[in-house]
Amino acid sequence: MNRGVLIGLSAYVLWGLSPIYWRLVDDVASIDVVLARTVSTVLLLLALHLFGRSFGRLRSHITDLRSAAMFVLTALTLGTNWLIFVWAVNDERVLESSLGYFINPLVSVVLGIVVLRERLRVGPLVSVAIATVGVIVLAFDVGTLPWVSLSLAATFGLYGLIRKTSPAGSLDGLTLEMFVLVPIALAALAFRAAAGDGVVGVSVPARDVWLLGAGVMTAAPLLLFATAARRIELWLVGMLQFIAPTLQFILGVAVYDESWSGGQVVGYVIIWSALGVFIADLLREARSSVSSADRHSVS
Repeated sequence: MNRGVLIGLSAYVLWGLSPIYWRLVDDVASIDVVLARTVSTVLLLLALHLFGRSFGRLRSHITDLRSAAMFVLTALTLGTNWLIFVWAVNDERVLESSLGYFINPLVSVVLGIVVLRERLRVGPLVSVAIATVGVIVLAFDVGTLPWVSLSLAATFGLYGLIRKTSPAGSLDGLTLEMFVLVPIALAALAFRAAAGDGVVGVSVPARDVWLLGAGVMTAAPLLLFATAARRIELWLVGMLQFIAPTLQFILGVAVYDESWSGGQVVGYVIIWSALGVFIADLLREARSSVSSADRHSVS
């Protein structure tokens, strides 16, 4: 299988299973989790650059105005996505948030076709069409215009598009994005501490270790995602994205005993059928490539 596909799979499996980590500590406000994970991610990335002695690469991107502007845009897009998600969770719009990450793959597919002029084979085209039906069923199950879902899908879809065309690698790009966000995070942490809220100034060892680990949980899938986005077509990245919300749905139902509706089940079954078509086409394409390589080696 294509190495980029495997890297993408790893990213979405991590995102899909990430609720296990985020639910280990439930007494920290969502906004504090976002702020702390930004700071801890920067610390982790700085350590990686220090170990790899790669700060020179960062300077070259910062002095390039086009590159710097691109990473300001991706940072703001990613930060907006996080803020919408946190607000939605706090406003009890979890269902709409989940739907956003089912719509997001379709946004990536559309952006890949329209903006990057990527071409789909018949198999992937069929799977996209089936998945679209499933997403429409889920949207109707919500019962209202899912603007939260659309906002989440649009912001992360745009993030993926820009990262694919970025001149920097995954590590450098994510580091520059966090450089843009960390001053905002530090200022917000200081403001909350001055108001007597937040996690700054109150040491709880187990919680502090968990917050530091949030940097790994944030950076690892984002680095894998950025790497996959640069290696494979954006429509392919989009189809792989269905894996994360599918795993989250299974966790919610099987592990956390969350309520679900018949409409959700129908929508998920349709989307899983689309994934089945998609995987079958990937395997067929892989077998065809191996057979072609064998014929060439014999001749």
